[in-house]
Amino acid sequence: MKESTIRRLLEQVAAGEITPEDAFESIRQLPFEDIGFAKIDHHRALRCGVPEVILCRGKTPEQVAAIAERILAAGSSLLATRAEPDHFEAVRAICPEAEYRPVARCVTVRREEPVQVGNVLVVTAGTGDLPVAEEAVTTAEMLGAHVELIGDVGVAGLHRLLAFREDLARANVLVVVAGMEGALASVIGGLVAKPIIAVPTSVGYGASFAGIAPLLSMLNSCAAGVAVVNIDNGFGAGYVAALINGMAVAGQAQG
Repeated sequence: MKESTIRRLLEQVAAGEITPEDAFESIRQLPFEDIGFAKIDHHRALRCGVPEVILCRGKTPEQVAAIAERILAAGSSLLATRAEPDHFEAVRAICPEAEYRPVARCVTVRREEPVQVGNVLVVTAGTGDLPVAEEAVTTAEMLGAHVELIGDVGVAGLHRLLAFREDLARANVLVVVAGMEGALASVIGGLVAKPIIAVPTSVGYGASFAGIAPLLSMLNSCAAGVAVVNIDNGFGAGYVAALINGMAVAGQAQG
């Protein structure tokens, strides 16, 4: 339940449009709802500004659909990550307007179309990094950020990256997604005066150790301004990028 929903309920009670009992019934599940196999945190949107997000991996389609149904019933938008097609079909059965982004592996339901603000730029080293990058894109968009994506501009052909120098400089925050040796984050860190969220991916051959090599490279970046999230964590990167972007937009408005 969002802050705006609570405020609207209080205004309706004050205006005599609904009874206090009806208003109480609408918010009685705060701060969480216990459905047996899950305790759904309806209070999270009030605390953090963003509703609870469903990680579908490890959950059955029926479990995902049951959690999604309660989140949507509380008036929140829905983001479910690492969703397989059967997860999507289960959610769509209870919410026909649900959308599936197969590359990002995300299910989304927008209760109200957000005004997308600022500029988050997601950059990938290779095409193989796109699933993680698209997860970051979807997450940041659902949190209200305007997002752009530049793909396949890794260090094996730096001239491709340099063709987008103006795009790099225009962003409030950059998410750099790379596997192999993960060098792209350091390269971009040496080109821009913007915060960079580096995302190591599990893309690569044997000695990349399923993302350990790019993770260590990014953690040891000689470029200042580079922070690192976990391997393949496009959701975490998109979430932090949206928060930074929101702060930048607020600062620009005050300035």
